[in-house]
Amino acid sequence: MLYPLKFTPILKDKIWGGTTLSKFGKQLSGATHVGESWELSAFDDQPSVVASGALKDNDLSELIEVYMGDLVGDHVYEKYGNYFPLLIKLIDAEDKLSLQVHPNDEAAWKEHQSSGKTEMWYVLDAEPGSTLTLGLKHEAKRSELEQSIFNGHFPDLLYTVPVHQGDVAFIPAGMLHAIGAGVRLVEIQQASDITYRLYDYDRRDAAGNKRELHLNKALEVLDYSANKEPLIDYTPKVNGAINLVSCDYFVTNLLCFDKCIVRDYAPLDSFVVYCLLSGSCSVETDLGNTALQTEETVLLPAMCNDVKLTPLSRETRLLEVYVP
Repeated sequence: MLYPLKFTPILKDKIWGGTTLSKFGKQLSGATHVGESWELSAFDDQPSVVASGALKDNDLSELIEVYMGDLVGDHVYEKYGNYFPLLIKLIDAEDKLSLQVHPNDEAAWKEHQSSGKTEMWYVLDAEPGSTLTLGLKHEAKRSELEQSIFNGHFPDLLYTVPVHQGDVAFIPAGMLHAIGAGVRLVEIQQASDITYRLYDYDRRDAAGNKRELHLNKALEVLDYSANKEPLIDYTPKVNGAINLVSCDYFVTNLLCFDKCIVRDYAPLDSFVVYCLLSGSCSVETDLGNTALQTEETVLLPAMCNDVKLTPLSRETRLLEVYVP
């Protein structure tokens, strides 16, 4: 019954969102501030729902309950149970996001009975002059950062870098960060939506209210060390895979190919997610076949062993994600 699964995107209005996700095939239905498209989620309140095939209209949480290790991998199911460990999003930052931080597992469990949030970004598009903020320029004390926020000098402490299409950043829990205006990216993260805002530019929502800040909580979980490598240095490998991020929560590889390639997942004990970055391709598996267009996401059950990828355009790029 299992096969490569596509899900209906869950669109999220955000004060900083825009309309660019429509260019990536998302149906915005007239909305003008869509900031996120949740491509893969098993949150209790908004789980992803299968878009087509025999399992259409079933949500991801239901499928894990039924198929368990066959879907997510025995190792993953033993560790996480019916809890899908990742959340995968597309983000359209028409305006800049708040300066924020996420707690680690220990702090998140103590305060929210939830996992923490470690994440990574792959930049799909960036307008000229766009930036990412990725931690601190130099090691700081809590009192120094707190004082800089009150006196307005905190930008001097931040590691803010120009950003371009194809840039990759790893944001472990505790790192202060922000996405600048004009950036569109893929976000791969732990399945947690806990965010502590330190600064939000005194913005007001549609009702005229300022968004809540969480200064004390943020300062409690923040990593005050310097970030020495804000962006990941990598060179794409044609017709092969290059690792971008390997951490306790996920592994992400970049696949670039202009001819057929085969991926062997027999040694893995995990589901695999493909996020198509550019081009189009067919995906042939022992559980069934599908095709991917730019910015589509597909979940390959852990039962998949060999996967044949055939480009349907000159060069195709995709992210390959699984749980180690």
